[in-house]
Amino acid sequence: MTPPRGKGPTKGGSGQGSGQGSGRSLHTRVKTARGRKQSSRLWLERQLNDPYVRQAKAEGYASRAAYKLKEMDDRYQILKPGDRVIDLGAAPGGWCQVAVERTGSSADDIRVVGIDYLDMDPVPGASILKMDFLDDDAPQALMRALGGHAPDVVLSDMAAPTTGHRRTDHLRTMHLVEVALDFALKVLKPGGHFLSKTFQGGTEGPLLDLLKRNFRAVHHVKPPASREGSVELYLLAREFKGRDDERDEL
Repeated sequence: MTPPRGKGPTKGGSGQGSGQGSGRSLHTRVKTARGRKQSSRLWLERQLNDPYVRQAKAEGYASRAAYKLKEMDDRYQILKPGDRVIDLGAAPGGWCQVAVERTGSSADDIRVVGIDYLDMDPVPGASILKMDFLDDDAPQALMRALGGHAPDVVLSDMAAPTTGHRRTDHLRTMHLVEVALDFALKVLKPGGHFLSKTFQGGTEGPLLDLLKRNFRAVHHVKPPASREGSVELYLLAREFKGRDDERDEL
């Protein structure tokens, strides 16, 4: 899922197969072409050998991230038929696809709205806004696209681009989590859910306190589709208690 301007997605999962009969590994190795950095070669090799990448391609999902949402939803029942969903940082569209499938959203009854400043292919059954979620008019545009109805679920797979400095990366992504949560607290239907990417780190205290004040259950979730060794986690806040000015301050 692609975050607001200047951010890039952090996706996860790794895997390799082994040959049968010949005894040779099916693990695909990528030769280092002239001018290609070692890090680029390793990333491409990981992609080619990632079972979730192959499965996403075979099943028509825009990205392997679709399986993260599917796994979390299978466990926690976040998405239900008839739900209205807003997906922040929607590109390339895998989460929107899963949300459409599980809510029954259709062109005649749009119940899934995604937003991203990057171009992305249309997602049948969803409305996609090409704009930065951090723009001042983005929240109103999202609500208009949802027909003025309060969403049952707010999803966010936004993450700041990594700098290589773990503390900095965590703080930048936590800011995006806070922005997404602020939006969710203003628009969610009572009883609704909030799911957001975050990173493992040490500054979630005030944020967790805010979540616990406003939702009946809060979980840290690491779905199997997250890459091994990734610091990526998801914050899942379930059953929104409803708006209360005294509870909504971070």
